[in-house]
Amino acid sequence: MTAAHRFDRARPRLVRLAYSQLGDLTEAEDVVPEAWLRLERASPDSIHDLDAWLTTVVGRLALDTLRSARARREAYVGPWLPEPVASSGGEDPADRVTLDESVSYALLVLLEQLSPAERTAFVLHDVFDVPFPEIAQVVGRTPGAVRQLASRARRHVAEQRPRFEASPQEHDRAVRAFAHAVDDGDLDGLVAVLDPDVVWTSDGGGLAIASRVPIYGADRVARGWAALRRKGSIESNATPVQLNGRLGLLIAGSDGNGSALSFTVDRGRISRIDVVRNPDKLRRLARRTGTGASSTGQTLVRRPVRRSPASRARDESDRPPERDGGRRISPTG
Repeated sequence: MTAAHRFDRARPRLVRLAYSQLGDLTEAEDVVPEAWLRLERASPDSIHDLDAWLTTVVGRLALDTLRSARARREAYVGPWLPEPVASSGGEDPADRVTLDESVSYALLVLLEQLSPAERTAFVLHDVFDVPFPEIAQVVGRTPGAVRQLASRARRHVAEQRPRFEASPQEHDRAVRAFAHAVDDGDLDGLVAVLDPDVVWTSDGGGLAIASRVPIYGADRVARGWAALRRKGSIESNATPVQLNGRLGLLIAGSDGNGSALSFTVDRGRISRIDVVRNPDKLRRLARRTGTGASSTGQTLVRRPVRRSPASRARDESDRPPERDGGRRISPTG
């Protein structure tokens, strides 16, 4: 088997590895071709374990990309959330990135709180079973130091994860109950399906309307979603879709942009709602799921139309009175 064939066989795993480290599939798919170029220059016949070699190279390239991306993410408008990925059942390797729930969206959100070195050590060891001596070559530290990085990352992830992992059936029930309650404008139904300490985070990236701070608590989150539906800010009949191995929702918005909703469920209730509205992060998702446009003509990735100062003033006056630290918060997902 030629090196090109072996690389093609390894590519889905390499994309998944880079995506786990970066949380950005576009950047991950830029990293993997660079690994092929390095393989061509390295004389493939001289490499004893090609899979291990490629894992090390992709891990190192992804780590370098993550370090440079951190500065951009710190200057990002509002919260930065990972790019959601859907499986369409096709044969494109990128479509198979999410078939393993070890790369769940909830985990990717937690990994954003780790340092680049901690994240790399955790992903390589705990998700991809790479030995610590090989991870040491990626991170540029001793195996003992890498073991400590992975241990710190593991503790942090364990502290933030739900105590009881929801089964797929339990997760689906909660998401469908949420979708029905939003569609009906059922405030009591929303409160019932939300954990009392639920967190709603939105990522608009400055390109779509979204709250720039997280919204906390079942009552505030429920009232926010009920207000969106009541005011017609979101379309009815959300589209269910598998996002990173778990049921999520796609919802069209009246501002011309859609929303991709990912959920974390703890003991039957939703404890996190992560909403991506940045159109740059939804283009691939729209193509893969075939939801580029709704029946009403709303596209998942169209950027908002410029509005007059008068219309913006009317929208501002209609906003709910919730505040956070003295700042008024838009409930727009």
